[in-house]
Amino acid sequence: MSGKCDVCGKTTAFGHNVSHSKRRTNRMFKPNVQRKTIVVNGVAKKANVCTRCLRTALKTS
Repeated sequence: MSGKCDVCGKTTAFGHNVSHSKRRTNRMFKPNVQRKTIVVNGVAKKANVCTRCLRTALKTS
């Protein structure tokens, strides 16, 4: 899957794993992106959409 949402532009974020001894190592937070068919201006279109945008789309339609 693509690492970017076509609706909101959400991409990979970076942070740290923190162990019990407080040692920090790098990690990535990837968005949950799904390939779905969405309706844009009355036209059905396949897009890479994060699950947050899918939930919002269900509420507005």
